[in-house]
Amino acid sequence: MKNKLFRLCLTAFASVMVLSCGTEEKVYTISSPGNTNELVFKLTEKGEPQYSFSSNGKTVIEPSLMGFEFQEANKMTDGFEVVNTEEKSVDENWDQPWGEFKTVRDNHKELVVHLKESKGDGRLMDIIFRVFDDGLGFRYYFPEQPNMGEVKIADEVTQFTFPFDNDVWWIPVHSENSYYESFYRKTPISKTDTINTPATFETKDSLFVAIHEANLTDFASMTLLKTNGNSYKSDLVPWADGVKVYAKTPFQTPWRTVMVGIKAGDLAMSTLTLNLNEPCKIEDTSWITPMKYVGIWWGMHLDKYTWGQGEIHGATTENTKKYIDFAAANGFDGVLVEGWNEGWDGDWTADGTAFSFVKPYPDFDLEEITRYAAAKNVRLIGHHETAGAASHYESQLEDAYSLYNKVGVNSVKTGYVNKYLDKKEWHDSQFGVRHYRKVIETAAKHHIMIDNHEPVKGTGLWRTYPNLMAQEGARGQEYNAWSADGGNTPEHTTIMPFTRMLAGPFDFTPGNFNFDYETPNKAMVQTTVAKQLALYVVLFSPLQMASDLPENYKGRAEFQFIKDVPCNWEESKVLDSKIGEYVTIARKDRNSEEWFLGSITNSDARKIAVPLNFLKQGVPYKAEIYRDGEGADYKENPYPVSIDVMTVNSTSVLDLNLAPGGGTAVRFIPITN
Repeated sequence: MKNKLFRLCLTAFASVMVLSCGTEEKVYTISSPGNTNELVFKLTEKGEPQYSFSSNGKTVIEPSLMGFEFQEANKMTDGFEVVNTEEKSVDENWDQPWGEFKTVRDNHKELVVHLKESKGDGRLMDIIFRVFDDGLGFRYYFPEQPNMGEVKIADEVTQFTFPFDNDVWWIPVHSENSYYESFYRKTPISKTDTINTPATFETKDSLFVAIHEANLTDFASMTLLKTNGNSYKSDLVPWADGVKVYAKTPFQTPWRTVMVGIKAGDLAMSTLTLNLNEPCKIEDTSWITPMKYVGIWWGMHLDKYTWGQGEIHGATTENTKKYIDFAAANGFDGVLVEGWNEGWDGDWTADGTAFSFVKPYPDFDLEEITRYAAAKNVRLIGHHETAGAASHYESQLEDAYSLYNKVGVNSVKTGYVNKYLDKKEWHDSQFGVRHYRKVIETAAKHHIMIDNHEPVKGTGLWRTYPNLMAQEGARGQEYNAWSADGGNTPEHTTIMPFTRMLAGPFDFTPGNFNFDYETPNKAMVQTTVAKQLALYVVLFSPLQMASDLPENYKGRAEFQFIKDVPCNWEESKVLDSKIGEYVTIARKDRNSEEWFLGSITNSDARKIAVPLNFLKQGVPYKAEIYRDGEGADYKENPYPVSIDVMTVNSTSVLDLNLAPGGGTAVRFIPITN
C-alpha cells in the first residue's frame, strides 16, 4: 500500500553552462533531496556519456564512461548528442509485507537524459539517474526505434572510477565457486581482478561505498572488472556462446547502484535497492508469512542420516512426524525435509535429471505427513534440489507446485548444487536470471514461498515478488559440518551485514547448540552458543531455522530465545560496528512493542557499551539478556551462557562483555503495569 506524500514533476531541466577546452559544454547536475549527494553528467568532446558522483562534497566516483558494445552492430559509446532532459522528484512511502522495515520511504530526484547518435543510424539511448540521500542508481533504456531491433550485447563499458586506491571487501567471480560461497577478503582496489557485487569500499576520505545493482531482470549479472588505475568496468556474465545479453527494443538494463554512507551501518540500513525495484505484483499477499522452522537437514551433513534411500534415510514418515511434534511443542511454524523425493540415490550431483519433484520415496507418505502437520498447526516445507538441471526442473514446475498446493505446502527450498545450470550456463548469466524468475513467478501463481539456495545474487526482487523470501548466496552454517578449511571463521558473520546482506535476506541457518561432533575435515562451529543466538538478530531472514538436531535443544534454557525472537521487523538499527570485528543491531518486532538486540564479535574478546536510546522514552523494559557465560571461548569452551534479567529504559547503557567468537542476545519487553 502506498501513501503518496509528495510528487513534483518537471518536463524541462535547466543545464549548467561551463567552458572546457575553448568549447561550450553542457553539464547536467542533480542533487539528492537532502543535498548530501550530487550526480554530474556530461558528454565528452567525442560525445561519450560520462558521469561522476559525490557525497557531502567528497568525490565518490570520478568521471566515468558509459555505453554498450554489440555483436553484429556498431557500438554505442560515443558520437552522442543530448536531445533533451527531464527531471522529476518523488517522495512517497510504501509498506512491505515483511522485511527489516515495515514502511519504506522512497525519496529521490530523477534525471533522464535522452541521447541520440549525431551521425550514422541516429540510434537512441536514454540514461536514467535517481539520486537518493543514501546513494545513486542509474540504468539505460533503449526505446523501440527503426534502426535497432534485436541485439546481442557484447560488452557494457560502464565504469566506476574511484579517486583513491581504496580498500574493498570482495569475493572473486567463478574462480572458487559459482554461487558466491567464498570468504570476503579486504584488499586495496589495486590487488583485485574481477569481483562480485555487492562490493564494499572503505574510502581514504572516510566514506563507506558499495557497488551493486537493482532489479536484475532478463539481463546478465554485473561483475566488476579491474581496469586501469582505481577503476572498475561492468563485466557482464556471458552465455556459453559468449553473448552477454540477448535483447530486443524496447528494453532496459538493471539499475547500477552506488550506495554511500558515513558509517558502515548506513550501507546495511539502506533501502536504495528496494526502492529501485517495481512495486509488488502480487495482489493478495496474505499467504506470504515469515516463519521459523526446524528440519531434517543438519543430520545429513553430519552423516547421521542420508538423503538417499537406505537404513538411515532421513526423510521417512516416522522421522518427519517426530520433527513435526518437536516443532508443534516449541512453537515453530514449519519442518523442512530434504531427501523425500526420487533422485537422491547414487551421485545425484552428476546429473539432476534423475530428480522427480512429484514422486516421494516409498517410506515418505506425503499426504499423511502434511495431514499430520496441519493437525498440529505446522506446515511441511518442501525441498527441490535440482543439481543444476534447470530445464528439467522447469518441465516439472507446474505439476510440482500444484501438488504442493494441493497438500498444503506453501514454501519450498530450492537448490542448484552444480557449477553450471544445464551443465553449461552460469547461475548468474541471463539464462540463470530467466530461470530463477520463472521459478518465482510460477511459485507465486500457486501461493508458494521460495527459499533459493545456490542462487543468482539478490537485487531487491522481493519487493516485486515478496514470495521470494530468502536466499543463500554465501557461506552458511553447513560449512561448519564439512568444509575442508575447518568451517566459517569467527569474523565471517561480522562481515556479512555490510557485504552479502546488502543483496538481501540470507538463509544462514543459525542455532547450533552442540559442537561435540566429529567430521572428516575437522570442521567446527567457530562461535559460542550466545553468538548463535545473536545471529538471529544480526543476520536478517524472514525464514529462520533452528538448525541443530532437536535433541540438542533439550534442557537448554537458552533455547527460549530462539522460540521468542521474531523474523519480521517494524524497524531496524545498526547501533555500532566495524566490518570484520564486531556489529550490534537492534530491531523492533512488527507484531508487538518488543525490541531485540544482537551483538557479535570476531575472535577477539570485546567490551561494548550500548546506549538503549532506541527504546521508547518513558517506558520501562524488562531486558532478558543471554550473554557469554564465565570462561566462554569459541575454541575451548563455547557452551556457557548466562541468562540475566534487569529493568532498563531509553536512558540506560547496557555493558556487553563478548567472549572470543562470542555474542549477546537481548529481548526487551515493555513493562505496562
